[in-house]
Amino acid sequence: MTASPLPPTHLLTVDEYAALGEDEHGRTELMEGSLVMSPSPTLDHNVAIMRLGLQLMPQVPAGYEVIPDVDVDLQLVPRDQPGSSRRPDLMVVEHTAPARQRAEGGLLRASEVLVVVEIVSPGSVRTDNIVKRAEYADAGIPHYWIVDLDEPISLLAGHLTAEFGYRDEPAATGTYVADEPFPVRIELDQLR
Repeated sequence: MTASPLPPTHLLTVDEYAALGEDEHGRTELMEGSLVMSPSPTLDHNVAIMRLGLQLMPQVPAGYEVIPDVDVDLQLVPRDQPGSSRRPDLMVVEHTAPARQRAEGGLLRASEVLVVVEIVSPGSVRTDNIVKRAEYADAGIPHYWIVDLDEPISLLAGHLTAEFGYRDEPAATGTYVADEPFPVRIELDQLR
């Protein structure tokens, strides 16, 4: 067994966080320079991510792609300051974002994200509905979807407004249908 590296002794920038490498922070996020641990997702959580991604892929317009479970720099502070990075369950990002990230290194950027999706877990209810909601809005991500797998499975879709952060549509159950940010139809009962 290999000894785990010591945790950082200072607040991290997003670049320092990215340099830790996947093995070091696969289930962590960065919040104002501090590492935040989260438990591994459950089977139902992972199945829902995959099934939602499979439903979204053929509906996403040209110029975008669906990306599951990777870090995104929220770009809330200058690069040399302690930063914030989240690892959404699913994102719809500009098609050029992965190539830019591969060429430049670092993380995907909030400015490249059209839709961010979180699937609520027992330990993430407050984080997904309050903390991340505020962070994603501050980062300027235009659309935030929260999927709750408790029966009936629901999707709460919010779109960013200039004055109030995210404005929510009524939570959908059964089938979620919308025209914004692109025409989409999601069969929520198929996520489990």
